[in-house]
Amino acid sequence: MPIRHRERHRERHRTEQSGWLRATVLGANDGILSTASLVLGVAAAHGSRSSVLIAGIAGLVAGSMSMAAGEYVSVHSQADTEQADLDKERAELRTNDQGEHTELAAIYVARGLDPSLAKQVADQLMAHDALGAHARDELGISETLKARPIQAALASAASFGVGAIVPLLVTAFAPEAGLLVAVAATSLIFLALLGAFAARVGGAAIGPGTTRVTFWGALAMAITAGVGALFGTVV
Repeated sequence: MPIRHRERHRERHRTEQSGWLRATVLGANDGILSTASLVLGVAAAHGSRSSVLIAGIAGLVAGSMSMAAGEYVSVHSQADTEQADLDKERAELRTNDQGEHTELAAIYVARGLDPSLAKQVADQLMAHDALGAHARDELGISETLKARPIQAALASAASFGVGAIVPLLVTAFAPEAGLLVAVAATSLIFLALLGAFAARVGGAAIGPGTTRVTFWGALAMAITAGVGALFGTVV
């Protein structure tokens, strides 16, 4: 009978999702909160529905571009730093190969391996992929956690836009008399759901994550609405 080879076991860890999850949750959270706050501020200043919608749409476009640009610059700076470290390691491997073997073996000894075994592990890993071994075990750079600027920028912009649509839809269809309450209530509900989702996917406790997002969202919207009401009264 033919021998069946075992399928390679592949575990999936939550850290593999940390990059896109952070960018997506941050973008959606900011989209809901900033657009809802903007809408509430203009509405509290006695703006008409059309002016509130125009302000909200402008906030959506500006926020999406701002999130994309900010995330791209931030993550690209991280990628540049990683590349500089890799270039430095590449040069050190060319000029001091033995020293790099010793350095890598010392890392494994510090992690609990016997010195002779650590030397064997370092020798074998460096024979297979010297730069990859040092990137992973000395610098902490891996394919899973590698900085991806374009992916982060697109995820942030798209998620911001999706989040911003929520208060805009409520603004467009809710009765004008109850606009403030409707926007605030639905935005807080979606912020709570987003906080629960992020906590669930990230493996954290749902209660604290949900409470944290909802509290700061309510505070931001209340302050913005208060400022709008104040200036609307003054005008």
